[in-house]
Amino acid sequence: MHGTIKSNYVYKAEGMKVALYTRVSTEEQTINNQEQALSGLARDRGWDIIQRYQEQASAWKAGHQRELSRLLKDCRNRQRRPDIVLVWALDRLTRQGPAAILNLVNTLKLYGVRVISLQESWTEAPGELLSLLYAVTGWVAQLESKRRSERTKAGLERLKAMGKTLGRPIGAKDKKRRVIKVRKIHAQYLTPENEFQ
Repeated sequence: MHGTIKSNYVYKAEGMKVALYTRVSTEEQTINNQEQALSGLARDRGWDIIQRYQEQASAWKAGHQRELSRLLKDCRNRQRRPDIVLVWALDRLTRQGPAAILNLVNTLKLYGVRVISLQESWTEAPGELLSLLYAVTGWVAQLESKRRSERTKAGLERLKAMGKTLGRPIGAKDKKRRVIKVRKIHAQYLTPENEFQ
């Protein structure tokens, strides 16, 4: 699987210390595919896997990416710091968008750690070219995000114009809140001492 990704920039220095970072969004998904491909790449290049960080749930859940926090903590520690963090794709680092990804990559770079993505082979480009590619990729992603937002807003406006009701439909949750509110009002104002006032 990892052999199908071709790169003009192959970062091959043997004996590099590597950390694998894998993440899946739901508990039904498995990290095995990512893990197998990244382990194979490290083995093919003669890199030593010193740590594995595995996120098994959505990045938006409480506790936000505990494994990513552990990775960053280890990167601050010289004894535990890898030379390279291998990821399946850059969006596996975070779902918070291109700015957050670039911020993470730059933070790791400050610690002397390089991020290499199996799906984005350009992450192995040398020096200044890599910085340029990250900047262009971030710009394209932001542009796409803006366009997606504009399409969503246009769709919502079209639905409004058609007379459609937007938002969560009124349901049992709303009814339950109303019942609780009515009971509170009833208890406050219709107690025996207030009944004839």
